[in-house]
Amino acid sequence: MRDFFRLVIVILAVVGCLLLPAALCAADNNSATASGTTGASATAAPASGASPGIGSAANTTLLDLLVTKGILTSAEANSLRNVNGSAGMDQLLQLLKSKGVVSDSEAADLKAAADAEPTHTIYDSESSGIPTLSLTTSAITQAKPAESQGPSVVPAIAPVRVLPVGPPVKEGIGPSIKLGSGAFLSPYGFIKSTAAYDSYQPYGDDFIKPLFLAGGTNSAPGGAPEFHLKARSTRFGSKFEWPDAAKNITITGQIEADFEGNFSAVDNRSVSSIRSNALQLRLAYGRIDWTAAPNTDIFFEAGQDWTIYGSSALMNLLETTFFGAYWGNTYERSPQFRLGFVQKLGGDRNWKFSPEFALMMPSAGDLPANDVTCSKIEDVPATPSCTITNLGLANQIGYGEREGADSGRPEFEGRAVLQFQLDKAPGVVPAEILWSGFYYRRQDNVIASNVPAAYTSAFPNGVSVSSPGYGNQVAVSLPTRWVTLVASLYKGGDLRYMFAGQTLSFYSATRGLTGVADGFAADYSAVAFGTNAAGQAVVASQLPYRGYGGFIQAGFPLSRWFNANPKGRNAGWQAYLEYGKDGVNANDFRIGKGLFTNGESAGPVRSDLRGATIFYKMNPWVQFGFEESGYRSYAYSALTGADTGVCISDRVSNVPTCQKTDWRTEFGPIFTF
Repeated sequence: MRDFFRLVIVILAVVGCLLLPAALCAADNNSATASGTTGASATAAPASGASPGIGSAANTTLLDLLVTKGILTSAEANSLRNVNGSAGMDQLLQLLKSKGVVSDSEAADLKAAADAEPTHTIYDSESSGIPTLSLTTSAITQAKPAESQGPSVVPAIAPVRVLPVGPPVKEGIGPSIKLGSGAFLSPYGFIKSTAAYDSYQPYGDDFIKPLFLAGGTNSAPGGAPEFHLKARSTRFGSKFEWPDAAKNITITGQIEADFEGNFSAVDNRSVSSIRSNALQLRLAYGRIDWTAAPNTDIFFEAGQDWTIYGSSALMNLLETTFFGAYWGNTYERSPQFRLGFVQKLGGDRNWKFSPEFALMMPSAGDLPANDVTCSKIEDVPATPSCTITNLGLANQIGYGEREGADSGRPEFEGRAVLQFQLDKAPGVVPAEILWSGFYYRRQDNVIASNVPAAYTSAFPNGVSVSSPGYGNQVAVSLPTRWVTLVASLYKGGDLRYMFAGQTLSFYSATRGLTGVADGFAADYSAVAFGTNAAGQAVVASQLPYRGYGGFIQAGFPLSRWFNANPKGRNAGWQAYLEYGKDGVNANDFRIGKGLFTNGESAGPVRSDLRGATIFYKMNPWVQFGFEESGYRSYAYSALTGADTGVCISDRVSNVPTCQKTDWRTEFGPIFTF
């Protein structure tokens, strides 16, 4: 099966345009461009890859000139290239005003010279009772293929930036539908279908997670290969803009969902549950931007968005279900209140500085315990015969992860970004250097009736025990006309919720305690009690597993390298090489898992990803991707027993480890709208 996928991509890469009819290979109205974004990047730029321009060729030349002189960035110019008529001129004037290039009076004179734009009513609120819905003429024009426009150069690869730096342009969300309230919405999304072959996938998942070892090899006689074909990465959403009387206030928002919510376990479709994917919220937020000065924008955002920590620098991968989670791509989406500003510093590199701070939902990502023998979980304290197994997921879904919320305090996150134009060539987006970090506490609350019997007299009122979570990330994204380099390094404690630290959160420090017994917190996760060397009854301290990792990815704009026609079918070739690594502190792993106490094989302590990805964009709306990757995990093995024979010579902290590798081949199209 892997050979089949390789054959497909080789045919695409080598034959390319020759496979298409000659009429299609020629430059045409539906010209393709290399967008440099897919997967998660659709969140940041849902229409990525559309061939932009504002009206005439003269205006396109004007935009190029403004970029060359450092007045506009490449990203700002590209956002205007396909906005026709007065709408495009309005957006350009707003940008020039915000940069101090033209005054309010000058902008008003120029705007007055533009033709008024008629509006076509689709629904009439007076006759139908339905709120007025209208579509602007520019939206209708832009929805059609441009007849005479297209990029003058194949763009360089743009990094995945789900948290872009810079304020939104007032009345600038692009082709939009106007609602009766005066608000505008601009729908977007994509349909994604990929086929994947895994050489080693003992869990049957259609995504890759660190490979835990059990029973020696944890594989079937044939090596536990898997084949999957899925469409649940399909995504849709809409951007919004609300009107405001003040010219220096811009109010925008976004809502987005996909079908990555796993399967629906119901009787009426139990046979076909594997294709019954659940709709899942990804983003839902509103944002207010205030232009306090020509070069200063202050903003406030409320809702669910990407976390400031980690999400600021991401690999561009075809596999987006786990999206490199626990393989060096640390990120999350979470409810938040965020405040920050963007300061334009100017200069020939168009420097910008943007610090941000956020109050986040405190999230530990722990799995509460499952009640496996009682009729309901509430019976556990009153039913001594009940047993509890720490399986977790069912009650996490049913009751919610609460250890973060039980701390009674928010999570704090912050970042600082320095953005500048590294390469001034046309079609190259700005570079960024950034830091991001977070801090929170999780807490277990044990009521008196859940304290182990041997320790009830010492803790008659129950106990509370907590541990911190924290992280720091430094990252760079350096786009140039030849190659785009993105790199990230992170280190912290209790990184499980942030998709790092090999899925580990915290452990109870029971070393040196005797008579250890478990009590149960409000979510029925275990809390360890014991007696110390002085004979005192104590609660074992809870400590975070310390994790580390990062990635480096190089993107190559192949079409630009070979001077492809930017309006032709061969303008959309891109290639990526990536390496990611995620690990947990070996000492924490040994102590927390009790490796040297009971000799258990406790799972991976380190994992790495090596991959190559190729994207071909047939036109602004259709893209094909191919990815070949090796996902490798190193796990501590048992010191005695059958598992000792599966270890390799590689060592982590001078301890032999076991290794498993999944070679994954994935291929499929993405249809953007």
